[in-house]
Amino acid sequence: MKILLVEDDLDLLDLTAYSLRRERFAVIEATDGAQALHRWKVDRPDLIALDLGLPRHDGFEVLQRVREKDLTPVVVLSGKTADQDIFRAFNLGADDYVSKPFSAKQLALRIRAILRRVAAEPLEQAEPNFSVGDLHIDPEVQEITWAGRYVRLTPTEFRIFHILAMHAGRTVTTSRLLAYVWGYEGGDPNTLRTHISHLRTKVQLGSHGAAITGVPGVGYRFQLTVERAGPSPNARPRESTEGRTLTAKPAY
Repeated sequence: MKILLVEDDLDLLDLTAYSLRRERFAVIEATDGAQALHRWKVDRPDLIALDLGLPRHDGFEVLQRVREKDLTPVVVLSGKTADQDIFRAFNLGADDYVSKPFSAKQLALRIRAILRRVAAEPLEQAEPNFSVGDLHIDPEVQEITWAGRYVRLTPTEFRIFHILAMHAGRTVTTSRLLAYVWGYEGGDPNTLRTHISHLRTKVQLGSHGAAITGVPGVGYRFQLTVERAGPSPNARPRESTEGRTLTAKPAY
């Protein structure tokens, strides 16, 4: 079952997307209203989980435009608790209204309840495999394969490597990594640094023409060079730097 998650707070976006994927939903992400409308038209999600306070068309406008075209279920996720905001959302056609902060498990239950009501029983879908060059990541078993060599990671190591690989060539901030891997209540920069050190050893990054580099005061970046990475039919190029860095992000 495909969910379009629209949230401009990147930490909350990562945390909610990760939680929904653990509940066996495929998640498409958008960070502003314009991107949300584009992803809705292109990917045709089964349900939209929509923040209201968005740049480039707020959530109310996104909801209105969706309702002008079809009846895609919409769950509003918002910190707005005033009655007029809640009434407005429902009047525009929202199917449910969830106030922040919310329980990820409760959100998943609400989504399934809505889908049952619209006679679209959830078809559980595992998060798709992700490939770039000779690197293959299988979220289902939390395992990576590199040049034919299997590497099994701990759940924490896998989550760190997964988000870095999905944003290859781009710096992922320390705060975003901590929220994605441990949530808002756990983890600290020293623990993260230790896990990344273990990752470098287990994956043997240097021998594969790749590296996880620290950006002082900002975060970490995963880079995979073209010279050491063969083409992969599943990879989707995202950006390059001086013709040397191949990056990709899976389509959820």
